[in-house]
Amino acid sequence: MDVSLTAAHWVYLGGIIVILGTMLMRKNIVVPAVIGTFLTAFVFSDSLVTGLASIFNASLVAARELFNIFLIISLVTAMLGALRQMGADRLMVAPFRRVMRGGTSSFIVLAVVTYTISLFFWPTPAVPLIGAVLIPVAIRAGLPPMAVGMAIAICGQGMALSSDYIIKVAPGLSAKSAGVDPDVVADRALVMSLIVGLTALLIAYFTQRRHMRRPAPELLTDWEARAESDFGKPGGSAPEGDSMPTGGGASDRRPAEAEAAVTTGAVATTSTTTSTVLAEPVTASARQVIDDTFKSIRAAKTFAVLVPTAYLAFIVYLMVGKFTDLVPDLKGGDAAAMVGGIAALILFAAAATNDKKGFLETTSEHLIDGLVFAFKAMGIVIPIAGFFFIGNGDFSAAILGLPADAAGPTLLFDLVNAAQSHLPQNAFVTSFGILAIGMIAGLEGSGFTGLPLTGSLAGALGPAVGMDPATLAAIGQMGNIWSGGGTLVAWSSLIAVAGFARVPVLELARKCFVPVVSGLVLSTALSVLIF
Repeated sequence: MDVSLTAAHWVYLGGIIVILGTMLMRKNIVVPAVIGTFLTAFVFSDSLVTGLASIFNASLVAARELFNIFLIISLVTAMLGALRQMGADRLMVAPFRRVMRGGTSSFIVLAVVTYTISLFFWPTPAVPLIGAVLIPVAIRAGLPPMAVGMAIAICGQGMALSSDYIIKVAPGLSAKSAGVDPDVVADRALVMSLIVGLTALLIAYFTQRRHMRRPAPELLTDWEARAESDFGKPGGSAPEGDSMPTGGGASDRRPAEAEAAVTTGAVATTSTTTSTVLAEPVTASARQVIDDTFKSIRAAKTFAVLVPTAYLAFIVYLMVGKFTDLVPDLKGGDAAAMVGGIAALILFAAAATNDKKGFLETTSEHLIDGLVFAFKAMGIVIPIAGFFFIGNGDFSAAILGLPADAAGPTLLFDLVNAAQSHLPQNAFVTSFGILAIGMIAGLEGSGFTGLPLTGSLAGALGPAVGMDPATLAAIGQMGNIWSGGGTLVAWSSLIAVAGFARVPVLELARKCFVPVVSGLVLSTALSVLIF
């Protein structure tokens, strides 16, 4: 197919190259993306007004297409804030401590719990939650700190986030740019993520197995004595863009409050026999504190059961709808809306339980916190997606201010079509090329900013090599998120994992490299053969 390339095509191509180069330099790519949008629109239209307007229009179009994703993130984050305030988040994982009696069992439990929580709530809340509750138990059981960090990073930042099968932020971004069904991308990404994750976990386990020791309290004592200045504070959070306040407040103080209240009651009981110990009897206000504390504990236990049960029921509903005709099959947008709706109702119930009088105000505060986090974590994607959308015919007309019935330019597809005769018509070469581009794009440290790029390339290259664009988009998604999501890049949320495990972050990234890359290579090769 003969394609006539214009100056706008070459400017757009130059913008892509500059963005990739900026990523390799580990710099933020927002400015290159915005400048690329302006120059592309200016050269295409030969109008300074259109060029300037395109800066705003590109972000507006991207925001309109992606806002549902931001809303899901904000609702889930708000719900977790309310649960954290009552301490229910800790109670949800507490039962797993009973089975962590050795190095191997601790490794398995950490992997399963991290994957499950991260799949539903993203790794951001999972890391501090597991770090506070399960990591000390795993260390005492004989699991090396490095193995702890590898298990959490591979299962949370890698396996769960790369598929993002429940919240579907990543498949939505990939599918939108590739022009394919998000559900298809999500299904294939789930299979690929499991292949990568299980391969990486097996390699990590056997490389760390010789360092496992017999359970002993001294192991925990030695681990806690490690200098925080070397490894980062255990309570540290991920870098901005993939972080969330751990909310220390209520949830961290809850156990201490309960202990203090119970101790007060115990001392009051003995005061009748030894008047010198406690001169005054327990007042009505003290009894009220004790009653309120036990009510809070009961509420936390209730929500610790309610939340997993609600989402488990949702998963069952999805599976029944997918494989039977008993209930309607929920597609990508509907399923995401269900996740948000469940989160909103749980948020309201938890906020009302925490603060009956100020329920309306605290609910709003949690929602605001969720929205702020969503835009901090994902806001950077909007102008970047805007640049790649200007190369997509589905969105370019609106960005360039063309009439509603006018066809927008397909700059990226034209470039790919023009280069087809010079590209090897081989599915394996194309697949590994998309994987490499995704891994390079992930170097910026979030794992999401490169998804519009790999998605657009997948949509353009798929038909040329006889592959489903959804498969290529999922491969690019694997490269982006396994690289930048927090397993291979030390300046990503891997910092939080290293801080909680108390290991050097650069060493953790180095240890994860061979297992993760091995899994990515195997997954990509199998994907070409399977799909």
